[in-house]
Amino acid sequence: MDITTHTQWCGILGNPVEHSLSPAIHNAAFQKLGLDLVYLAFRVEALGDAIKGIRALGNARGFSVTIPHKVAAIPFLDEVEPTAKHIGAINTIVVEDGRLKGYNTDASGALRALKEGGALLDGHRVLILGSGGAARAIAFAIATGSNIAGLTILGIEEGERQRLVRDLRDKTGVPIEDGPLTLDMLRNWVPHVRTLIHCTPVGMSPQVGDSCVPANLFRPELTVMDIVYNPRETKLLQEAKAAGCRTIPGLEMFLNQAVMQFELWTKQSAPVDIMRHVLESRFV
Repeated sequence: MDITTHTQWCGILGNPVEHSLSPAIHNAAFQKLGLDLVYLAFRVEALGDAIKGIRALGNARGFSVTIPHKVAAIPFLDEVEPTAKHIGAINTIVVEDGRLKGYNTDASGALRALKEGGALLDGHRVLILGSGGAARAIAFAIATGSNIAGLTILGIEEGERQRLVRDLRDKTGVPIEDGPLTLDMLRNWVPHVRTLIHCTPVGMSPQVGDSCVPANLFRPELTVMDIVYNPRETKLLQEAKAAGCRTIPGLEMFLNQAVMQFELWTKQSAPVDIMRHVLESRFV
């Protein structure tokens, strides 16, 4: 590409960022549409200083925000959209007319992946395993962006889980149940839901032989989504598919959040096929 004084820039703010796939995905999309934009990776420790720098420099268009800055970034922004405010975390900054606005496309990306994957949400109870940042984003996305009958959250960290449940009860009208992530609780809840969403690191590379859910709990009418995207098909998804379940891999959520970031920054429809190709090529 031809970088000039008019070239605008986006980037990812995190620590570490060396593993990030975002530069490859977004630069391919910018080039496909012939946009005068470049995407860079920034390893950031002093987040406040970095955001001051963004305000001071010209041509900035937007940023991805990743671990450990998703919560810490909020006080440095001029505005945060309502769902991200409820979640208490952002993963996207849009720079417009000198103002910085925060979004959470993890939430909207997960909801799009669920709906496009055929998950039955409206009128049904949903089960989420885990209570960390991703679980928060997905729980609020579902609670505010669909008409589910109820939400059950099973997680190991009791304090973290209870904070999430309290926030959901305070900020949404969805009936919430919760409990520890144990075999007994799984046996109790899995038969009563149509959608199960796995939001823990279990099964992530290199521990690819692990799963939170015993295979004998799966049944064909269940949709199973795993937010883990490396490996591309986790043991959880393999066993769910073998039982006849509809499955949604974590790659879909990752792709959708990037697509939504691209569209927020450029105000154009993203070249989804190109972005998917670049992402999938990393997991052959």
